[in-house]
Amino acid sequence: MAFVGDMNLNGKILAITGGGSGIHLELARIARSKGAKVIIADLKLTEEATVEVERDSANLVFLPCDVMKRSELENIVITSECVFGDCPDVYVAGAGVFEPTWSNFWDDTESDDYKAVQININHPIKLTRIATRALLGRNKKGVVLIMASMTGYTGHFSAPLYSATKHALVGFVRSMVDLDRHEGVKVVAICPGIVKTPLWLADPERSARFGYQDSIAISARSVAEAELNLIENGSYQGGTVYEISTAGERTIGTWNISPPGPSSESPLVGTVIPQEALDRAYEPIWSVLARERLTD
Repeated sequence: MAFVGDMNLNGKILAITGGGSGIHLELARIARSKGAKVIIADLKLTEEATVEVERDSANLVFLPCDVMKRSELENIVITSECVFGDCPDVYVAGAGVFEPTWSNFWDDTESDDYKAVQININHPIKLTRIATRALLGRNKKGVVLIMASMTGYTGHFSAPLYSATKHALVGFVRSMVDLDRHEGVKVVAICPGIVKTPLWLADPERSARFGYQDSIAISARSVAEAELNLIENGSYQGGTVYEISTAGERTIGTWNISPPGPSSESPLVGTVIPQEALDRAYEPIWSVLARERLTD
């Protein structure tokens, strides 16, 4: 068995962590429209997602899930077998956090581990291992799609922990090339720029601090459609790292990554955060560092 190849989602089973809102609720909708059965594994559902699940409960199932607990990730496979009669064909590690006040680099709110690392790194890696074991145990081909970010190969001074976690995911996905080639389990990553999701739209203070602007934000639906293409299109093999932003879409090579954009003359069109927004994002950091600096 080698390479997943093209995958028609009709009749397939998708498991999506973080599917209760935003990008991955959109992916769940698209998957259902193509005839797939879907498990949304999340801490809770938004009102919008609740309506979807109640309307389509035979094929769209909500599973309460704390992705920091391996047993609850394992339960995704168990639930799929009980409800749909087989393990999922597609596993989407969509849950993640962006520098929350309770787990970030600058505020020092944790004494030991970073919960953001458990959610953003450990959960996708564990889910990949769980998916691999489940698929091989049933001699099935399948796909694992991991939500990374453009900050996974750039950087973000005001969100360095988030950026570091996404760097880790890009490296992990690149390391999984041979899993597709030899075992028929395709592991890929999608790396969006800024996306119009509740993370920003429901939190004006966060939006102001980190420089969110509609003009440089892409829709959740667009990202979900790109995810679907990664899953279904066999030309995207395991190890693919795929970028989507208002500047366009492209596969990110391993070496010499150029800035996003339509040409070398205007490489950053649609992705640049204005300097005044960056200054606003950095203000709390400068305050922290000023308090820590020894003064005469």
